[in-house]
Amino acid sequence: MANYTIFGNGNMAQAIGGVLAAGGASVEYIGHADSARATVAGDTVILAVPYPAVAEILAAVADQLVGKTVVDITNPLNFETFDALVVPAGSSAAAEIQRALPQSHVLKAFNTNFAATLAGGAIAGIPTTVLIAGESGDAKAALAADIVAGGLQAIDAGSLGRAHELEAVGFLQLTLAVSERISWTGGFAVAQ
Repeated sequence: MANYTIFGNGNMAQAIGGVLAAGGASVEYIGHADSARATVAGDTVILAVPYPAVAEILAAVADQLVGKTVVDITNPLNFETFDALVVPAGSSAAAEIQRALPQSHVLKAFNTNFAATLAGGAIAGIPTTVLIAGESGDAKAALAADIVAGGLQAIDAGSLGRAHELEAVGFLQLTLAVSERISWTGGFAVAQ
């Protein structure tokens, strides 16, 4: 059985954990406020927190993440203006996390999904698809298998370099939802 530790306990954390648990995985949640004293039991760790919280969590538990898969779901946008990403041009939050955790397998996933489409399993009748980017084929395949076991679709989106494009898509989708041009129960779907 796969073991996951999810940092965060908001809508996205609960939706992702629900999918993974439905597929038979063991899931534990650690609230952001508890990260300083956390013991990370999962073989795969999911950062389901806003991007500004990531640095504090990594500072607290980086030594516990050596050899583990770390899944970044963040969209590193400027939350005050919603008009720009806050990572260096051409980079991504996932790339910055990988630099901070050189002995971990960092994946980008779930950032192009809304909690409602993860929990509901569909977007306008099309099955919800989680796009996954990263360098470790084994880590991507394991996460994809657990997502599929939980009732969703998963696609290997390529190397960690693709996280830059995934974050741009996530940024666009979030700004459309915040401006009420699309619904939080909608979003982008992958028709296969």
